[in-house]
Amino acid sequence: MAASGRTEIRIAGNLVSNSVALAAADGAIYEAIFNLSDPRPERRWPIDGSARRVVIGRTEVILRLEDEASWINPSSASPALLEALLRVSGSDPETARRLVAAIGDWVGSAAVPRPQGALVAEYQAAGLDYVPPGEPLQTLDELNRVVGMTPEIFAAIRPHLTLFGPGDPSPTSNDPAVVAALALAAQAGAGAAGVPGVSQTPPDVSIVRITALASGPGNARIVRFAVIRTGAAGPQGYSVLAWGGLPNTEIPAAPGRPPLTR
Repeated sequence: MAASGRTEIRIAGNLVSNSVALAAADGAIYEAIFNLSDPRPERRWPIDGSARRVVIGRTEVILRLEDEASWINPSSASPALLEALLRVSGSDPETARRLVAAIGDWVGSAAVPRPQGALVAEYQAAGLDYVPPGEPLQTLDELNRVVGMTPEIFAAIRPHLTLFGPGDPSPTSNDPAVVAALALAAQAGAGAAGVPGVSQTPPDVSIVRITALASGPGNARIVRFAVIRTGAAGPQGYSVLAWGGLPNTEIPAAPGRPPLTR
């Protein structure tokens, strides 16, 4: 009975510690949102992926603010840019072209949509019992269902993708693969113009990913993230596009940066 009691107390303590860390991580994200909503731009934290430490209660939280325009949105990026990303990530030219066409079918961005019968036949020939929805991605993992996509190719391009960025990523991106893809697309003379009217961000609006690593009592560690749209156009000056947790215990690094660990 004593041993069982000690175990139950330890479990209860861990639950409390995790709850404290979770509340601190979410509180730090709200603090970042409040800061980014400041009408005085000079007082806002830079959106550059650098580490920023804040204290919520007695819990230390490490924040990282990153611009979603640093990555490529596969639902709205141009075929030339997607092909360039696949090329710089290790795919050969033929595979890259084939996958870009398949992604266009999946997200409904193909310039000339293929007949439904042709899509059904192609996916059935690959042993798949579904067809492309012809709509923007709901999750990046959907790309694993695109005909011809392999786990290796997806793993290579996944760190350079976003669901929330504009069709044209920022040329000042700190992601080396995105910069290389932009250069390759430009070298090919195709440019990187995204799908017109799809996920284009107004010039006075920023889409920011906020990631928080909270280190609470009892060695509790929680990673939380939010994607927000900031700008005067929003009813509160901001809107939340996504909010959730990450299973690992470190803040994923921006490409070219080490992860934040303690």
